[in-house]
Amino acid sequence: MKLALAGDTMLGREVARRLATDPPESLFDDGVVAVAREADVFVLNLECAVSARGERWRDPFKPFFFRAPPVAVRALQHLGVTCVNLANNHALDYGPEALLDTVRHLADAGIAWTGAGRDGEAARRPAVVERGGLRLGVVGVTDHPRDFAAGPDRPGVAHVDLETGAPAWLLRTITGLATDATDATDAADVTLVTPHWGPNMTRGPAAYIRRAAQEFLAAGATLVAGHSAHVFHGVADRVLYDLGDFVDDYATDDELRNDLGLLFLVTFDGARPVRVEAVPLALDFCRTRLADAAEARWIARRFREACAAFGTEVTEEDGRLVVEWRGAE
Repeated sequence: MKLALAGDTMLGREVARRLATDPPESLFDDGVVAVAREADVFVLNLECAVSARGERWRDPFKPFFFRAPPVAVRALQHLGVTCVNLANNHALDYGPEALLDTVRHLADAGIAWTGAGRDGEAARRPAVVERGGLRLGVVGVTDHPRDFAAGPDRPGVAHVDLETGAPAWLLRTITGLATDATDATDAADVTLVTPHWGPNMTRGPAAYIRRAAQEFLAAGATLVAGHSAHVFHGVADRVLYDLGDFVDDYATDDELRNDLGLLFLVTFDGARPVRVEAVPLALDFCRTRLADAAEARWIARRFREACAAFGTEVTEEDGRLVVEWRGAE
């Protein structure tokens, strides 16, 4: 099995305005689509509501609100997206009505989701999809904002406070997916935990994020792939700390270069991840393409530096940045 992973995918605001005149398929160039379609499964973080309804979340300190039109799901279908994480700080930007619309539009498009729902139980429920002869379980959570947390009778996201350690319910969920029992209908061969964690625009993961990743692995996660920083972080053993951004209209930091990113492909030997290929991307305004030679050189240097912090060696093959996990158990 080959798994594609992408980070924050924001289809609202100026991207939404583009979708009023341009086809959804135009958000990604053909090269990006071709890479995405190499995978059997594609999981990303959907950083917006998908709805024509709802009102802005009433918080005087919240600066950004992202809502995409329903047609935006066609961009996800064009890429071959299998499952999205909705546990993030923009799922409720336009309230519960828009969140429930998002879930409905994804379901109509045949795209699975995790990390949000009509109540706490639904928000915490993993998605389980079967591709390439394997069952993949996906667990989505976010450590911010607390106000978005789903409750017994309240739509919202799967919120966790990871600074004090992963909560027992989350570790039980991960362990339950990893269970081998034949009567466990929700058991998965591969368990992916995809947390929206930490602040924006950081060079690497905070100490509590590194601890949480190890807790997830100890509970039975096969792979951990996070997001939130808007820039990619390094790769450790079975952990991709931050996938960076995938498409948006954000202002660019001249030093951290959040307009340059990576699309990750993880190859499995059976149920074991053995290889990561990171494909350099350039995020133009409201459109993503493969990076040119100069951009790819910057990305390669930055990725090697970020991975070196974890003792991870990066090689290059045909323009892709490669990490081998052959020794992983």
